[in-house]
Amino acid sequence: MSYLNDPEIKRIVRNALKEDIGKRDITAKLLIPDDKKARAVILAAEEGVICGIEIAGLVFKLLDNSISFRPLVKDGSRVGRGKILARIYGKASSILAAERVALNFLGLLSGIATRASLFVKKVKNYKVKVLDTRKTIPGLRKLEKYAVRVAGGYNHRFNLDEMALIKGNYVLCASGEYRFLGIKNIIQYAKKNKPKNTKLEIEVGSLNEFREALRECPDIIMLDNMKVSDVKKAVWIMRNSKDKAGKVKLEVSGNIDSGNICSYARTGVDFISLGTLTKDIHCLDLSLQVK
Repeated sequence: MSYLNDPEIKRIVRNALKEDIGKRDITAKLLIPDDKKARAVILAAEEGVICGIEIAGLVFKLLDNSISFRPLVKDGSRVGRGKILARIYGKASSILAAERVALNFLGLLSGIATRASLFVKKVKNYKVKVLDTRKTIPGLRKLEKYAVRVAGGYNHRFNLDEMALIKGNYVLCASGEYRFLGIKNIIQYAKKNKPKNTKLEIEVGSLNEFREALRECPDIIMLDNMKVSDVKKAVWIMRNSKDKAGKVKLEVSGNIDSGNICSYARTGVDFISLGTLTKDIHCLDLSLQVK
């Protein structure tokens, strides 16, 4: 992914710079001559998977296009502590003004890529795909989902207009007669009325609900907060439904962590979706050092 010509990414970066700098860097104005040049490096203070090296460079370029930013790693690279990630040269006050924003983006996205890579690695021997969710920082979803892909994961729907996903609260809030029709009728109604070429997914919380949903053949059935033993049964049921096998994909979600993800992957489901990939993030520890 290249950030350099993406208007949305440029807008995000410019807003971040405006937020961080305000009108001016008072400290730099007090202490640093306008013509002072400096060299700096970005260092990894811990091991992790790098993501966002281009956006770090974009931060410096949008603040001061005369700055030279030379990345030494690519997105997706696993680095160790002390690794130099980029070399920077230019106006000293500009480098210092852009420092925190660049490190914030790079640290956050690298943290997501590092965490996602742990889950992807755990299930590498299975055919299952690890998916993210919409549990992202408002305004940064495009970047965060990119970080998941860098780590080898996959993106679930980006926004609500990408797929019809019928969860429990939608069923409860359904107006008029449709509220009480049950899974069978809700799927039938949704399949008939959804936009053309739009996938349909429905969330179920029990084997009985699963059986009812499977008979209506939606594109995806999400097994939500179900025990491994019940997920195994659901996979067996689907595989033995000759007219449904291969037509319906199975996704598991809810209460899945690094300790039990392999147990779910072994069941034979197609997808495992994890909010934790973008929600429970430890930003990678990085620093900028003037040389």
